Amino acid sequence: MNLKKLKWTVGYLCMLLFCVSVGVKAQVTKPNINKVLDVAEQQYKSYLKLYPNNALYPRSVNKDGSIRLVKSKDWTSGFFGGNLWYMFYLTRNGKWKNEAIRYTETLENEKYNKTTHDLGFVLYNTFYKAYHITHKNSYKEVLLEASRSLSSRYNPKVAAIRSWDFKPFKYPVIVDNLMNLEMLLWASKISGDSSFYHIAVSHADVDLKYRFRTDHSTYHVLDFNPANGELIKKQTFQGYADSSCWARGQAWAIYAYTFLYRETKDPKYLVQAENAADYFLSQTDLSDDPIPFWDFNDPEIPNVSKDASAAAVAASGLLELSTYVGAKKKYYERAQAILSALCTDEYLAKPGTNQYFLLKHSTGHRPHQDEIDAPLIYADYYFLEALYRYQHYKNLKGVL
Repeated sequence: MNLKKLKWTVGYLCMLLFCVSVGVKAQVTKPNINKVLDVAEQQYKSYLKLYPNNALYPRSVNKDGSIRLVKSKDWTSGFFGGNLWYMFYLTRNGKWKNEAIRYTETLENEKYNKTTHDLGFVLYNTFYKAYHITHKNSYKEVLLEASRSLSSRYNPKVAAIRSWDFKPFKYPVIVDNLMNLEMLLWASKISGDSSFYHIAVSHADVDLKYRFRTDHSTYHVLDFNPANGELIKKQTFQGYADSSCWARGQAWAIYAYTFLYRETKDPKYLVQAENAADYFLSQTDLSDDPIPFWDFNDPEIPNVSKDASAAAVAASGLLELSTYVGAKKKYYERAQAILSALCTDEYLAKPGTNQYFLLKHSTGHRPHQDEIDAPLIYADYYFLEALYRYQHYKNLKGVL
């Protein structure tokens, strides 16, 4: 820890001790869901009017401040359609359902894409919701075909699904990849094909074996020898350093090991979800609010960007995690605190600003200086999802 960070940490701890000494107790306010829905209503209405092409999808902003639109092959293409589905879930206004279908169906051809591990992000976030609402068999078939495509990237010697195909990696398995296992687990249930389940669980077990440090923080990338399955290196691609903990990567782990427990009932996944959550929360305890810095070990903290996307992913995961554990209140209240912070003007955009995204202050890829302190479509997705989970918390198992 450098001197600047040490002084900041000591100062912050002194402030906390002072608050305790004078009997000040922080009050967690409830997230203002109606405020968010009002902003989302105006932002998305404006976006849909200005950008009617439903074969382009909002991702972030460019360095010049203009909106960044992507095609269906981009790993983020499914999040906007998912946001529209959550707008329908949260409001029950049929116009959002209609728009969600428009932005879902243009993604269908990606079901044949065998060059990416991100098919869950692209298709499960959209077609699962479409199928859940409409029960249209064609939507189910899209997801089953996508699951077959994703399974084609599984190497039994590594016992995991390959992430990227680019060099210098030999057979990279990134923490983000865990999120796509939910589609395989669903496909196994709906089709009766146990191979999907086997691949998902095998991948999760390999990840569990190598992903975590002794303090339960995560490595971003595990690189394997595809010929024999041996681990070559643990490193980062989007974090500060190989030895650091990238905040969104830690949030992916919380979220994924929670649904892995839900779908398998294997207690080792629940234990790891709790461990990952406790590490994440121990680090945000050192911040000035519940929103994490982009990497927990950046030596320039606090003079670095936050990551609202990591906060949103974590909040959604924590809400579900809280329903499975004895420490229910702890995780529920921490998720509530995160959501309340994201609902403030510091993070929630004003209508007509932020290029029609909801949240400000996310960090996409800091080492590449891309999408820094910027809106990200997946931040908005997990934010809306978490608010939906919060709204339906008493029946959360019935809406997952």
